Amino acid sequence: MDVRVNDVIEMKKAHPCGKENSSSFTVLRIGMDFRLRCCGCGHEFMIPRRKAEKNIRRINREEQSGN
Repeated sequence: MDVRVNDVIEMKKAHPCGKENSSSFTVLRIGMDFRLRCCGCGHEFMIPRRKAEKNIRRINREEQSGN
């Protein structure tokens, strides 16, 4: 799965904070674990790569222009 740093991923389950955008997370670090930040409350946490990739619904990426 092609997940990059600064991508916003939408997961199948929402963060328990219950705020708006709580099912969207910003990717801060990639490796054996993903470091994610909740777009609703800003809480950061680590999740195993296998579990994260299994629960991703959509990847939103801002394409950078190559000038």
